[in-house]
Amino acid sequence: MVEKAEVIIVGAGTSGLAAAACLTQKSVPFTLLEREDCFASLWQKYTYDRLHLHLGKKVCELPFLPFPDSYPRYVPKKLFIEYLDSYVKHFNINPLYYRSVELAEFDEVDRKWKVKAKNRSSGEVEEYSGRFLVVATGETAEPRVPRVEGLESFKGKVMHSTGYKNGKEFKDEHVLVVGSGNSGMEIALDLSNFGAKPSIIVRSPVHILSRNMMYYSGMLLKYLSLSTVEKLLVIVSRIVYGDLSKYGLPWPSEGPFTMKIKYGKFPIIDLGTIKKIKHGEIQVLSVEIEKVRGNEVLFKDGKCHSFDSIIFCTGFNRSTQRWLKGGDDLLNENGLVKVSNFSNYWKGKNNLYCVGLAQKRFFGASSDAQNVANDIASLLN
Repeated sequence: MVEKAEVIIVGAGTSGLAAAACLTQKSVPFTLLEREDCFASLWQKYTYDRLHLHLGKKVCELPFLPFPDSYPRYVPKKLFIEYLDSYVKHFNINPLYYRSVELAEFDEVDRKWKVKAKNRSSGEVEEYSGRFLVVATGETAEPRVPRVEGLESFKGKVMHSTGYKNGKEFKDEHVLVVGSGNSGMEIALDLSNFGAKPSIIVRSPVHILSRNMMYYSGMLLKYLSLSTVEKLLVIVSRIVYGDLSKYGLPWPSEGPFTMKIKYGKFPIIDLGTIKKIKHGEIQVLSVEIEKVRGNEVLFKDGKCHSFDSIIFCTGFNRSTQRWLKGGDDLLNENGLVKVSNFSNYWKGKNNLYCVGLAQKRFFGASSDAQNVANDIASLLN
């Protein structure tokens, strides 16, 4: 039996919830498919305890429901999940959980999207049919752990950042953190705070900014050009942090906004990690792993270090390209928007849409959701 819907949304993370709320505001019916057992599963199940929103709450709220005034500027994980719970209840969003989409393709005869999803609870494959398909699977999907020769011989704990909660179990351990994005830097900080001895691999130049730098740069962008604010941001960062190259953290040749636009690479929001690095409480390693031999990790510079645990903060793979057929005009091989500087980058052929796949974080996802809902409502009318 085929379930029919006007709109099929894939993914009940923050992007999917935003899309659902915007469609609800337009009185457009939809079916929301989610492979996990809860909405916003990344936040509810796969993030560490001390996580906060790195940007101010005003730019992170979802459409049509602001954060409560009582919330701090940088919302902690617990309060953010509470906000999402109230969001789902406010808009009466009812995802179909345990639905893992296996195929979505456009039927040229019926002019509709046909979606097959495995019900992970019953084991049955269910079919859905809709005029519009919205891909809202998020920028973070399946944990990525790189291949490392000999990793299977490691005797200690090996995990992806999605399995890390806090540093309590790592006290007094030598821990290798692989990956120097915001998660890697904050997990290294958390490990140190819990009495571990972390080392972090940083293989490429990174911009280090504070929360306040990001906050005030956002305010300046209302009055100054992007390039001017970027130059000011780099100057202030260098004054505040000094020369970090002697600690293994060289400055990039391009500015933080430029790197975000060109490569999708976000600056590091420092929450105390740099101070720990300067004091020698967190070691920075600037070389790639050659192989693992027992509890010893051999690096490509020939040096060898022993560790008790390894935590991979190496990002995610997106599975969209495995199940979505016919979306090549909209999404690239990594499941992200091909060109994000066009005004309607969120729309593809045959009523295919995406929300939150342009690497523009919460603000971008909220804007996408409103644009998609407006477009769908105009076509239905």
